[in-house]
Amino acid sequence: MNRETQLKVTNDYIFKKIFAKKGNESILKDLLNSILQIKIKSIEVIADANLERQLESNKLGILDLKAKVDEDTIVNIEIQIINRYNMIERTLFYWSGLYYNVLQKGADYKEIKKVIAINILDYNEFEEGPYHEIAKLRREYLYKILTDKIEIHFIQIPKFKKQRKDMKTKLDMWMDFISQIDEKEVKNAMSKNKEIKKAQEEYEYLTGDEEERRIAFLREKAIRDENSIFDAGKDIGRKEGKEEGKKEIAKSMLKEKMPIETIIKITKLSRKEIEKIEKEM
Repeated sequence: MNRETQLKVTNDYIFKKIFAKKGNESILKDLLNSILQIKIKSIEVIADANLERQLESNKLGILDLKAKVDEDTIVNIEIQIINRYNMIERTLFYWSGLYYNVLQKGADYKEIKKVIAINILDYNEFEEGPYHEIAKLRREYLYKILTDKIEIHFIQIPKFKKQRKDMKTKLDMWMDFISQIDEKEVKNAMSKNKEIKKAQEEYEYLTGDEEERRIAFLREKAIRDENSIFDAGKDIGRKEGKEEGKKEIAKSMLKEKMPIETIIKITKLSRKEIEKIEKEM
């Protein structure tokens, strides 16, 4: 298969199929061990029912991966290939939703599980720093940790590509697999880590299966189309003024039958305004 047209591990549908599949818990466990630097005893994927059907009806739905680790921690992994310049706000929003939802009704606040958000990005969120950064909630005084129940990871693939020389930690090897930028290094990682070998075999199966490729390509096309509309809308916005530009973006997205929730997020227009535009169309 031509590497230029090959579906990538960073396609979030492919990523989730590899790491969230029942029977592949050891793969996910090894990846999380490499990111969190902890020894994980047990892991349970919080499954999404009818994943393919959800994608057929809403190709731009969020395909994150949720898992319960050692009964006291919830981990959420999200892949982002396009910079929307709102990743900080986005990850805080979804982290807070998970944090709220894990508290059982009537339970004590102290019983809330730790929630970790992991963002694997195909762009650099921060200009400076290492490719893997961890954000925690700290006090101003001596930067002491306020609580260990909030933890957000940013793994930036372009930085990894620049910083990867002579780096061979377990996470580096997993990033060789996820980025797929060097076939030789992927084979090297497979020879040293049986879980990476298993993940590569799963990846090769998925990208060779016609139905799986169809769904993954639909997902990728929807994201690329959204990005084209977003970029075109920015150009229109510069030419026609901010508010008119937003309306033009909304019109384009409505023509593509994109969900109103997605249009609201991108344009920042209200539901009422978007419904009005739709009615006029």
